[in-house]
Amino acid sequence: MNLDIQKLIDTATLWVSEYAFKILAAVLILIIGKWLAGKISNLVSKLLEKNKVDITLVKFFDNIIYYTLMIAVIIAAAGQLGINTTSFLTVVGAAGLAIGLALKDSLSNFASGVMLIMFRPFRVGDFVSAGGATGKVVSISLFNTILNTPDNQRVIVPNSAITAAVITNVTANDTRRVDLVISISYDDDIRKAKQILSTIINEDKRTLDDPAPTVAVMALADSSVNFAVRPWVKTAEYWDVYFDLTEKIKLAFDKEGITIPYPQTDVHIFNQTAE
Repeated sequence: MNLDIQKLIDTATLWVSEYAFKILAAVLILIIGKWLAGKISNLVSKLLEKNKVDITLVKFFDNIIYYTLMIAVIIAAAGQLGINTTSFLTVVGAAGLAIGLALKDSLSNFASGVMLIMFRPFRVGDFVSAGGATGKVVSISLFNTILNTPDNQRVIVPNSAITAAVITNVTANDTRRVDLVISISYDDDIRKAKQILSTIINEDKRTLDDPAPTVAVMALADSSVNFAVRPWVKTAEYWDVYFDLTEKIKLAFDKEGITIPYPQTDVHIFNQTAE
């Protein structure tokens, strides 16, 4: 019995003498590595916040940097213990490839979300047309963007659909041009109609003087003379001015006897005398 105990003690002593330093080194690597990973990720987060990067992207990079560094720390600690890290890395790589293939659509949305947050083609509160939907931006996440349509429907658009197509940010600029096409009959006085249109625009205090509004004959169409009426307004007042001008122009034309013609075609029939 004494021999068995002594053998056990000798074995334990040999194991401790051989592995104690490696275990201690691995523990120190884990402790110091975790501390460094936290410090580095926090430093990067502060730099991004200082440069006014979106908080969603800041948190994402913070997590990515921290966990990437922790994986490196764990691998280093395992290597210190004598564990073959090559096979471990192979397994991790294969698992990463399988996950990537299974989640390729989600990863595409994720990459697009990062681009949207970094390059900011629009912000929360903007009115946009993107990814086949039009509405006010409610939120921008790493995988999708949520819009509220003008009739108050909520639309969730995958970020990959947004970055793959044209993005129109309606409210990005402070001013917009109202584009109206106003038609009058060929029998009406062009100068009088132009004067009426100019007066209506100038009397509306919401229209801007700079850039100056445009009232000009745009086309001699098949059944009408078409005016381009293009005042500039503040973006927030665009639709109010659009609707009000349309109504005022119709009422003013009715009062002044200016005709807004229906589409029509004149047909001339000639009698040919038989010889």
